[in-house]
Amino acid sequence: MRIITGKYKGRRFEVPRTFKARPTTDFAKENIFNVLGGYIDFEDVAALDLFAGTGSISLEMLSRGCQPVVSVEADRDHARFIGECVRKLNDNNHSLIRGDVFRFLKSCHRQFDFIFADPPYQLPNLPTIPDLIFEHDLLAPEGVFVFEHGKQNDFSQHPHFREHRAYGSVNFSIFVP
Repeated sequence: MRIITGKYKGRRFEVPRTFKARPTTDFAKENIFNVLGGYIDFEDVAALDLFAGTGSISLEMLSRGCQPVVSVEADRDHARFIGECVRKLNDNNHSLIRGDVFRFLKSCHRQFDFIFADPPYQLPNLPTIPDLIFEHDLLAPEGVFVFEHGKQNDFSQHPHFREHRAYGSVNFSIFVP
């Protein structure tokens, strides 16, 4: 797993083979962040990484200057790995929440400028996530929400949908307030 750009550009972290989570490919990550450059300046924006998995997106957010970055991950081993990676970077702008994303979404009382969600593609309630983000008013007025999902999902009719990008088998839907 590699950080694409920013202050930690080129740093690599070896993801344990036993992990169930698959990090977003470097190709897809680099391309979606290039697209996002037209939407948001990452410097000093509050960022949220839901279903953080290996922490690949959280680390990229930190590297690009997002602060604070909040990562939510339910799996104990994955959360521990994310914590170790952030400690290696010695970056104090990160908070790790080990817990259920759906509980977090319902109890969170703050807004974020940038939200990224990469749930397991087969998650039964995956289609409800964009609605939960907007129902609980988690996205700041000028914010951007990026949702990674499988090709079988189509969010183009969602009232906050802005655009769809696909990079190989990786699909992203972008939402704005």
